[in-house]
Amino acid sequence: MVKALISALLALAIIVTGSALETFYVQKTLSEINVELTALYSKVESETATEESVSNVKEQWFKKKEMLHSFIPHNEIKEVDLWISETETLVKNKEYKDALSKINVCIQLTEQISKTFSLRIENIL
Repeated sequence: MVKALISALLALAIIVTGSALETFYVQKTLSEINVELTALYSKVESETATEESVSNVKEQWFKKKEMLHSFIPHNEIKEVDLWISETETLVKNKEYKDALSKINVCIQLTEQISKTFSLRIENIL
């Protein structure tokens, strides 16, 4: 009986610890991307952004999304991919006003994904 109770508590501790580490990793990664996107937004707003600056953000996203695939649905990741790609094309064509709205969507998506997959009571119930 004692072994079963200890085993159950140990399993619970492993699950809770794993969940906390997963939440921390996802939050940290999306926060880093959000900072990159916010800096890009400022560049586009001042019309100093280049295709290379968008490519750098896109490259950072692609590096980070490899691990994110383990934790969040592929559809969420695909949406960010699409919006960043659209932003890249718009900046290349110097359509800064349209690019601003695309980057803003990317920023909102990373914030919403972060909230959706955080360890909060409304996400548990």
